[in-house]
Amino acid sequence: MTAPQLPSDRDLRRLVQFSSGDGRIWLAGQRMVLVHAAALSSLRSELINTIGPIATRRLLLRAGFAAGEQDAALARQIRPGRPLQEMFAVGPQLHMLEGSVQVTPELLNLDPEAGSFHGIFRWDHSWEVETHVRDFGPQAEPVCWMLLGYASGYTSAFMGRPILYKEVACEACGAASCRIEGRPVAEWPDGEQLSRDYDADSMLLKLENLASEVQSLRSTLQAADDLGPLVGHSRAFNVALDLLRKAAATNVTVLLTGETGVGKERFARGLHAMSSRKDKPFIAVNCAALPGDLIESELFGAEKGAYTGSAASRPGRFERADGGTLFLDELGELPLSAQAKLLRVLQDGAVERLGATQARKVNVRIVAATNLDLAAAVKSGRFRQDLMYRIDVYPILIPALRERPDDIEPLALHLLQRFTSLHEKTVPGFTDRALDALRHHDWPGNVRELENLVERGVILAGAGEMVDACHLFPSLPSRSEMTVNQAGRLERSADGPAATVAREALVRGISLEDLESELIQAAMQASEGNLSAAARMLGLTRPQMSYRLERIKARDVDSVG
Repeated sequence: MTAPQLPSDRDLRRLVQFSSGDGRIWLAGQRMVLVHAAALSSLRSELINTIGPIATRRLLLRAGFAAGEQDAALARQIRPGRPLQEMFAVGPQLHMLEGSVQVTPELLNLDPEAGSFHGIFRWDHSWEVETHVRDFGPQAEPVCWMLLGYASGYTSAFMGRPILYKEVACEACGAASCRIEGRPVAEWPDGEQLSRDYDADSMLLKLENLASEVQSLRSTLQAADDLGPLVGHSRAFNVALDLLRKAAATNVTVLLTGETGVGKERFARGLHAMSSRKDKPFIAVNCAALPGDLIESELFGAEKGAYTGSAASRPGRFERADGGTLFLDELGELPLSAQAKLLRVLQDGAVERLGATQARKVNVRIVAATNLDLAAAVKSGRFRQDLMYRIDVYPILIPALRERPDDIEPLALHLLQRFTSLHEKTVPGFTDRALDALRHHDWPGNVRELENLVERGVILAGAGEMVDACHLFPSLPSRSEMTVNQAGRLERSADGPAATVAREALVRGISLEDLESELIQAAMQASEGNLSAAARMLGLTRPQMSYRLERIKARDVDSVG
């Protein structure tokens, strides 16, 4: 039988009480603790790094199992005499109320008297997926360990016999949603193995072997420079990083491509840091920032008297980078005359200063970068074809930040550490709302834009205060405020900004339709017509915003007609 819709959870919400007098939180007489997801994430990460993922998985499965058993004791108390499926729904609904995951039943067949059970549930917004991917990147195996244990513990206690679940799909592995399936242990072909996951075992799981594994992981080759390692663990990032590591062991000329602001110079510095040239100079040149009449002297050097104002001989960037790496940023902006000389250097390994009669040998590794299509530049006559073939030997495309959303949070945390140190300010981290706003931003300016936003956030946040979304995106509206009433229950604050606007609208006689229309139009103006940005301001999805705009237009047409 297909599972019905979940019943209203109003009866469950009434059971949550915040007792400010004695500092306790209650759920139907059971004491609860409101814990930061970041704290659980830190504990989870520490366990994985200490005892390994296998032991951590089993430990969290058992912890979740115990929590599920506790909630199962409430099911029949809370909804006595209700249909069996509504009583069972207490567990999934408490799981949501407790902030663990959004649960959608897809199939639920249960008969406690016969001992039969078959349940399939979809999970969205799993806290374990969010924290695990944040810390360790996309995974090959499911990661909702504590949530899975909860489902098994709850169902086993409710049914009065062992019912175990498998996570058959997981967002951490690339699935659109997580999905679990539960059956009696005897009906699983590998039921015995599933049961062993819940057996108590020693925490001392051959620590000497685990220590060796951890040391091996820490010794993995890192692309690091003075600003630290390259940060990211998305698939797109790792593809580019893998290409970078392979190039580091050679002297091949590397061409870094990608949109403006993706961090091409950071990748170039990382390549230099991983190469055998790391103890030699790294010289960076922005070809677009040099005046056209000085580019050749800057790159190749000049002898005394080579041009007006040249009072002494001086080496160019190639000579200064001898033995190391020369990074040519914005290569597509190099004038054709300089392109010809660059081609000669690549062919002969020698530079000739302006005004000199002899060439000087240099041992330089070239790393170039551009956000232009060099093939198109060749067709338009702006770039030499023979130079393009010399430069485009080993291209590495650095993906845009919007194409690797898994990297946004670790990058933001890395930048937060850098800017708190730079500005000598104590800022403990980001609020959950700030991280959510970062994840949903379009990032037209890529990593460079993220750097600017994080630095601004550090400056605007008070000392000891976490960076909030309003510090990063001042145009974001404030969220409705909640408070705890004398009975210990949450209620909307009468002094919040939304309540103030609502009262003002009532006093002025503004209709709900007019208020919605003005709010949407104001968001569109503030975002300069960007539908996605306007939707974010109002906490809507893009399709929801588009629907409301069409409805307003239709209403305006009707009123004119």
